[in-house]
Amino acid sequence: MGRAQRHTGHDVSGGAVALPNAGGIITTLVTCLEMTTPPATPPRPAPCSGLEVRLARRPSIAFYRFLYAAVGEPWTWTVRRCLSDAELAAILDDPRVEVNVLWADGVPAGYAELDRRAPPDVELAYLGLMPEFIGQGLGAYLLDWAIHHAWRGRPRRLWLHTCDLDHPRALDFYQKLGFRIYDRRTTEAHLPPGTPAPRRRAPLEQHPMRRDRQGRFSSG
Repeated sequence: MGRAQRHTGHDVSGGAVALPNAGGIITTLVTCLEMTTPPATPPRPAPCSGLEVRLARRPSIAFYRFLYAAVGEPWTWTVRRCLSDAELAAILDDPRVEVNVLWADGVPAGYAELDRRAPPDVELAYLGLMPEFIGQGLGAYLLDWAIHHAWRGRPRRLWLHTCDLDHPRALDFYQKLGFRIYDRRTTEAHLPPGTPAPRRRAPLEQHPMRRDRQGRFSSG
């Protein structure tokens, strides 16, 4: 996930991208979701002991690249890989960008990155787990934590986007935790050389889409 006006492109798992030395082109279907009211339920309890979410204040470039690669490679996250250290540092050193790391028994298990650079909105720019921690209930816990944490700042809305290269249950997952679809689009992305072949999930067209009375998309 990413935002075009702030980054040099979007990750394939989140939208359009224009990367140097591209190694190929792929078409993806991007779905944008938003939450316009704070959650009505209290924060979820941790699904197991030994969990802690901590803000990485001005994380080192090496540590961030480790997180980004470990979490994002299965879902074809590419944009931050192509940024220079200086370009990446300019993002990470901005206090309006939060890299919140989930730790499990002292081991990094995933992270949630919140971007507050376009107030009054907040973007959930990146969210994901290390592959070995998927399937343990940690994803729902981390997303719920990020939602409650973001709303403490009283934004106008919290938003994100996903696409058909993301986890197969990502779209339903976001909607179950309170996000609503407000837009979707097809976009072409350029992949840098050496990018592993994307593992596309079932096309989103298999999720019937309809508009409610307010004109918003929903699936069902």
